[in-house]
This record gives sequence, C-alpha cells and structure tokens, in this order.
Amino acid sequence: MLLVDTGGIEPFSDDVILSQMRRQAELAITSADVIIFVTDIRSGVVAADSEVASMLQKSGKPIILCVNKVDNIGALPPEFYEFYNLGLGDPIAVSSVHGHGTGDLLDEVIKNIPEGSFDDADEDIVKVAVIGKPKCRQILAYKQNFG
Repeated sequence: MLLVDTGGIEPFSDDVILSQMRRQAELAITSADVIIFVTDIRSGVVAADSEVASMLQKSGKPIILCVNKVDNIGALPPEFYEFYNLGLGDPIAVSSVHGHGTGDLLDEVIKNIPEGSFDDADEDIVKVAVIGKPKCRQILAYKQNFG
C-alpha cells in the first residue's frame, strides 16, 4: 500500500505555494485507489471542506471521511455529526495524537480498496491519498524560510 499524504487543498486561495499544493493534491487524487479526507472537529465544517468534498466526489474514487482531533473516548461530541452534511457517508472519528480510531480508519481503507486492484502483475500497490486542509503553521514556516 502506498500512502500519499498531500499538503492539503485550500480551494479559495491564489497563493503560489497553496496553488502548488493544490496541484499536487489533484495529482494524488487522480492516481489514488482510495482517498482519505481528513477534517478537524475543532474547526467544524467550513466552506473549504464542502468545496473539497465536492471535488473529491467528482473523482469517482472511494472517499473515507476522517474527523481528526476527537480526543475523548466515549460518546461523540455533537459537533461530530455536522460532518454528515458533507455527503461523504459515515465519518470516522480519529485522534491522531492518542491513536484512537486509527484501526477503524485502516479497516475502512481496506474495505474500500477497489476490487481487482491486485489483479495487474505490474501494479500490485494500492495507492491511498490523504487530503485535507493545509497546515497553516507549516506553510508559514516554509514561507519564512524559503519564500
């Protein structure tokens, strides 16, 4: 399995770096067998999430909606249910910091691998693209150091 963690997509920006990141993410989407769309429960569903969800749906690829930063075990917070409005099916609650939900996420990836992905002898790698919003701190650090 090849996992491509993109820099993210910011659909409403003309910034040069963000535009390059968007192009790289679009390439990853095109070549992916499965797409993981990572969102953030702390920011809730924002306009950019809806735009990215729409773009991902047009790809025709299986999309897994991952809601990150759900750090407490137990009942899901009410904000979690907003993510159903993206129209991508059942979201998977994950805490990347604590590791909660990562097994469920992997199970969903495996379940969504298209049938026949391993039939081609030359292509025995399943490609998974991880798409989300750009990480602002990383972009600012990059701009300060290189831009």
